Amino acid sequence: MTWLARAAGRYGAGMTVKLVVLYTQPDDPAAFDEHYLGVHMPLVAKVPGLQRAEGGRLTAALDGGAQTFYRIAELYFADQGALNTALRSPESQATAADYQKIAPSGSRMFVQVLDD
Repeated sequence: MTWLARAAGRYGAGMTVKLVVLYTQPDDPAAFDEHYLGVHMPLVAKVPGLQRAEGGRLTAALDGGAQTFYRIAELYFADQGALNTALRSPESQATAADYQKIAPSGSRMFVQVLDD
């Protein structure tokens, strides 16, 4: 069982959730973006139960701190059950394998429960 499938069982059900991915600064931003936009996001689009995907580059750290993160992805699911099902799918496993290949060291994934 992969780390992504293990994570699927850790969170409660019932509320809209997002999978939030923060990518740290890549060594070659142009090559990263080419793969991310041309290969990775098309894999993400195939994940079952995905309602919406948003992503973009982070261009400033307004708090004056280091510009640690380069890109963010936010993947919306109807509820925790939909996310759990998605994380266990072959499409999600393919996406997770690609993430392992492209994510710079220090990149992070979070599950966010949206406030009502």
